[in-house]
Order: sequence, then C-alpha cells, then structure tokens
Amino acid sequence: MLKVDSLDEFLKETKDKIDAYIFDFLPQAHERVEVRRLYEMMGDYPMRSGKRLRPALCLLICEAFGGNPEDAFNTAAALELLQNWLLIHDDIEDGSDLRRGQPCLHQKYGIPMAINVGDALHCKMWELLHRNAERLGYELAFQILSEFTRLSNQVVEGQHIELSWVSNNRWNLNEEDYWTMCVQKTAWYTCITPCRLGAMIAGATKEVVDEFLEIGMNLGVAFQLQDDVLNLIGEVGQYGKEIAGDISEGKRTLVLIHLFNSCTKAEALRVIEIMDKPRANKRADEIQEVSRLMEKYKSIAYAQERSKALARKAYARFNQEFAELPDTRARDLFLQLIHFVIEREY
Repeated sequence: MLKVDSLDEFLKETKDKIDAYIFDFLPQAHERVEVRRLYEMMGDYPMRSGKRLRPALCLLICEAFGGNPEDAFNTAAALELLQNWLLIHDDIEDGSDLRRGQPCLHQKYGIPMAINVGDALHCKMWELLHRNAERLGYELAFQILSEFTRLSNQVVEGQHIELSWVSNNRWNLNEEDYWTMCVQKTAWYTCITPCRLGAMIAGATKEVVDEFLEIGMNLGVAFQLQDDVLNLIGEVGQYGKEIAGDISEGKRTLVLIHLFNSCTKAEALRVIEIMDKPRANKRADEIQEVSRLMEKYKSIAYAQERSKALARKAYARFNQEFAELPDTRARDLFLQLIHFVIEREY
C-alpha cells in the first residue's frame, strides 16, 4: 500500500523503486567487451533524471481500484523501458541535441549505435513483460502483452503522421490534425495504456478499463501541450531539453497552428520560410523571430489554456464515472497527478 503523503514523495519513491528494478533486470556482465559496452549504453537513458509518470499512473490506478500495486510493478517497469527506447529513436528522427539535460544518445555514440541500443531495450521490454505470467497468470499476462501491442501500433502511426508532415513540407494543419497525431503518438503511451493496465491488473471490468480511453486522451494531450509550452519558455536546467528545440526541428505544434491562424499572411510566409530551413541552417535570431510572433499573438498562452481545459475534462470525467470509488490515498494522488501534468516545469 502507498505510505507517502504527497505527490512529490510518491513520484520520488516510484522513481527509486522502478530504477532499482530496471537495473536489477538489465544485463551487465558479458565475456565480450563489445557486448558489455552495449549493456552500458542500454543503461544510459534509464539512469537519467525523469518523472517516471507512466509507471506512477499504472501503480496509482491499480491501487485506487483495489489492486495490489506489487502486482503491477513489473508492468510499470516495462512502461518505463518502453519510454526509453521510444525516446532514443525519437531523438534520432527529430535530430535532437539534448535529452534530460545531457546529449542525446546518438550525439554521444552515433546514430547506428543508438538505434541498436533502442532495439535492445525494446527486446528487453518484451522479455520483462513475459515475467507477468508467473505472478499474474497466463491469461492476464497475455492481455497485458496485447495492450502493449496495441500501444506500439498507435505510437508508430502517430510518429509517422508527424514525420510525414515534415517530410512532405506540410503546413496547412488544423487543431483536429494535431489532436489525431498527439493522441496516437503521446496520449496512448503516456496516459491511456498505463491507466488501462493498472485497472486491468486490479481486476476491473472491461467497462471500467475502457473509461480510460477518454480520460487518458484528454490527460495525454494536456501533457503534450504543456511539454510544447515548456519547450518554448522553460528553463533548460529543469526542462532537460533544448529550449525552442521544436522550432529548430520544424515541429508542427498547436502553438504554431494557432500562430498561423492568427498572424498576417506575410508573417505566416516568413514563419514558413524559417521553419522550412534544416536545423543546422536556422540562425538563433530567426528562432527568436518565430518565438516573438508566438508571444505577440498569444499562441503560447492559448496552448496553456487548452492544456488546462483538457486536464479539467479528465479530472471531471474521472470523478463523474468513478464517484463511488473509495476515497483512498491512491485516488487522491492520481487526482493530484492530473494537476501536476499542467503545472510541471520539467
């Protein structure tokens, strides 16, 4: 059972336990020096600071619905491995520089090595999930594997949508386009699946598990919107990634979509001219020019308000659908976590 009194304490405790579990699971020793080096690289991203939001959601929902969080721990750790291999590949595809305050893996070791490390963590994720059979039984373990399969398909489709926008030089996007991409790329693995898995492991009905589709969509997109905002106005020491990196990478965010819908035609053409440039060719003053226009037309503030509105919808839906849920500490911490998603600075 949970023994902490605050969300900060719970997140720290979750991080410590999940990290220890993962490093106990990941291999370290091998007779070949090359493979030992691979094992060291596999521990790079998991060793870095992070919120461990996905494991936290899984554990909290499991306990809130009457389950034993110890039963969900293996699955929660697998969610964190999923996060890490996805980030390695995502950083390569976006050409990012920083991740959690340090150079991205491909910046440290080169793209081929980083891809292989991501693949290795992907394999270990599935290996870890197979451990569920012993504790949870084969039927539930297979259901959890199926959820991870569904999640993986959603994420790669969402990522392909976003990469296609860049590859096809597409700028005529609307909020519905952004919503579709963000739900698939971010919401499924950040909120929908962790919550569904926690409820499943607790023995909740299919109807209860399916309620987390809408709750998770709203909360997951709220999370991404706050991330987009922090990318523009955050402190690199706290945020851990390059500030204005989304502009450098030519990302299509809700902030940018709002700007296009608000600025003059001449300004829009100028923004496209800058955003179209390869990352290496964008000057600092050009990135600042786009940032100033986002501030001028209150596009950042718009994204912040949309994030808050979606989080409020998730909060209200949870309380409405699960009004009879016992008022436990796990339930309270989950509701605190909804506020954390939009108030965080990292």
